[in-house]
Amino acid sequence: MLLAFMQDLAAAPDTLALAAEETTLSLLDVLLKGGWVMVPIALLSLLTVYLFIERWLVLRRAHSDPHRFMETVADYVRSGDVGGAVGYCKAHETPIARILQRGLERLGRPIGEIREAVQAAGKHETYELEKRTDLLASAASIAPLLGFLGTVLGMIAAFQQIQALEGNVNPSVLASGIWEALVTTAAGLAVGILALFAYNFLLSRISRSVNEMERVATEFIDLLQTPADRRERRVTVP
Repeated sequence: MLLAFMQDLAAAPDTLALAAEETTLSLLDVLLKGGWVMVPIALLSLLTVYLFIERWLVLRRAHSDPHRFMETVADYVRSGDVGGAVGYCKAHETPIARILQRGLERLGRPIGEIREAVQAAGKHETYELEKRTDLLASAASIAPLLGFLGTVLGMIAAFQQIQALEGNVNPSVLASGIWEALVTTAAGLAVGILALFAYNFLLSRISRSVNEMERVATEFIDLLQTPADRRERRVTVP
């Protein structure tokens, strides 16, 4: 009997190690516990990452030095080289370049028509910068709701299991059902927070770009309304 007890005692650490190994779950295993609700949450996470990278690249390509660009265009206009100014704008694939190009191509027409063309180009460029950012806002709102939905469905399943067992519920079984249900809430909140951060970050960068476009457009219209003799004096005065 003593020998059998010693054998059981020696085997106990191996049993505990095996049990610990069985209860250790990887992150993927934990996420899979969330059920089918994790599928749309995972798709929203991929959509969030894709939209953030795609919009960030667009904003990066749109970035330029608006003050230097406007000064160069103004120098062309003051010297009477409108074609050079248009060519300079065409050589730069930025929103500010396209806005000024639209105005330069209408030189000689009434200033009101030029202003409307510049404003229309500005609205179009603003739309291009803001395009698809609304999907990020939607992902930030929908992901947490999907998480709560998964939790509610999981809690319903857990209570149905309690009812099926007629109250003879092992606390570990009940706890397992609850934490599995909460997995979707955690995943939904994580995706929602990521999408909200990406949306606000991009929105701040877009607002800065739109402000620069409006400022350059105003300077361009002011330049066209400046009398030619004053523009020439500006060129001669250092």
